[in-house]
Amino acid sequence: MVWIKKWGIIYKSLAIVLILIVVRVIVDYLGLDTLPINPVVGAFITGAIFTIAIIFSGTFIDYKESEKIGGEMCSSLKALYNDTIVIPLENEAPLATARSHIRELLHEILSSFKNNAWDISAINRAMDLINDDIRTLARLNVAPPQIVKLRVEMGTLDKLVNRVDVIIRTEFIPAAYAIAEVATAGVILVLLFVKIDPTIDGVVMFAVISIMLIALIFLIKDMDNPFEFGQNTYADVDIQLLVDLETYFAGRP
Repeated sequence: MVWIKKWGIIYKSLAIVLILIVVRVIVDYLGLDTLPINPVVGAFITGAIFTIAIIFSGTFIDYKESEKIGGEMCSSLKALYNDTIVIPLENEAPLATARSHIRELLHEILSSFKNNAWDISAINRAMDLINDDIRTLARLNVAPPQIVKLRVEMGTLDKLVNRVDVIIRTEFIPAAYAIAEVATAGVILVLLFVKIDPTIDGVVMFAVISIMLIALIFLIKDMDNPFEFGQNTYADVDIQLLVDLETYFAGRP
C-alpha cells in the first residue's frame, strides 16, 4: 500500500523512539539530566547530522542512477522487438523466434526483480539465445546496419544487467554506515542527559531529533539496494515500465 511505503520508515523509527522516550523520562525523573546546553553540545549534534547528510547524499546519487535503469531497459527491449518486426525476410520464422526470446528475456528480468533474486545466469542465458538469433539473421544476409543496431541494443542491455548486479551485490561503504550509526547513537546518548526545562519540551525535542536520525539511517540502508521489492522495503525504483512492456509485447505479433 502507498501509505505504508510513505510512512513505514517513520513508524519503525517511532517504535524505537517510544522506548527511548521512556528512558529519557526515567533519566529526567532521577535527575540524571545534568548536561547543560552549550556550544560544544550544539556543535556535536550539528556535526553528527552533517555527517549523516553527506552519507545520505552519496547514496541518493546512486539511487537516482538506479531509477533510470528500468526505463533504459524498456527502451532497448522495445527497440529490439520492433526491429525484428521491420526486418524484411521471406521466411518469418527466425524473426518470430527472436521475438519469443526477447519476451523470455523480459520475463527473466521481471522475475528477478519481483523475487528479489537477481539471477544473472538465467538472464545471460536468455541474452545468449538472442545473440544466436542475431547470428542467424546475419547468415540470412540481413542488412549489416540492422545487425549492428541489434548488437548495439544488446550491448546496452548487457551493460544495464551487469550494473543492476553490481548495485545489488555491492553495499555502500561499510565504514560510512558505521560512522552514521555511531554518530546517531552518540547524539541520542547526549540528548538523553541534556537538561531541558520544562520536561515536556525536552521530551519533544529528543523525540523529534531521534526520529529524524533513526529514520535517515533506515532510509540510507533501504536505498542502498533500490531493487529490493516487498512489504518491508520503502525506497524501491519503479519497474512499472517493464511490466507495461510485457503487456505491450503480448498484444504484438
